[in-house]
Amino acid sequence: MTKYGQFCPIAKSSEILGDTWSILIVRELLLGSTRFSQLQKGLPKISPTILTKRLKELETSGVILKRKLSAQRGHEYRLTPAGRELSGVIEALAVWGMRWARDEMEPDDLDATFLMFDIERNIVTNELPDGENVICFQFSDLDDFSKWWVICDGNNTDLCYQDPGKDVTAYITANSVDLIKVWMGDLPLSAALRDDKITLLGEPLICDRLRKWFPLSSAASVPRPSESERTAI
Repeated sequence: MTKYGQFCPIAKSSEILGDTWSILIVRELLLGSTRFSQLQKGLPKISPTILTKRLKELETSGVILKRKLSAQRGHEYRLTPAGRELSGVIEALAVWGMRWARDEMEPDDLDATFLMFDIERNIVTNELPDGENVICFQFSDLDDFSKWWVICDGNNTDLCYQDPGKDVTAYITANSVDLIKVWMGDLPLSAALRDDKITLLGEPLICDRLRKWFPLSSAASVPRPSESERTAI
């Protein structure tokens, strides 16, 4: 943990949250992840060693609690009151990042694995037909991990990057960059559909209700800065 040697509360907060991955671990916990494997899905580029280390540091700092699961193997991680109070900080960072930080996006930032996990946990399952629905996402520009399956059954969802061997009820095909743009609100879904940047094939009840069960990122509605805001001094 970096030590700044200052009594400033910003410095002390940065000592706890400023290390690589720490703030994103808090983000994932606020979004409902509680298991090590769930955190790995939300942070696909973190190594197990670093994740273990950061979780221990956050536990020591009083941000999270690690608890053994009853009647089953493994542990779960929960935010303490101090950790939950970071929700406003995370929301402020999301807004600021959508407005001011995304001009710095690089190709490596456009991670389809994180996109699919974010889609899976945000699907509005009660807008899908009753019973099991299997939605296959196909990325035309990727060689690896070019197909993903989201299995929805009631309120339960499961994300697979290997064919689960189930009948697919709908296919969504897109360039990964275009789908990320739609998910983040940079490209209107209606325009992507009109221009065939996203194509759908499958059961009409699923395809016709795409806008209802495919909600977009929670940050997609953040207004972008105007040109006058960008150039104001």
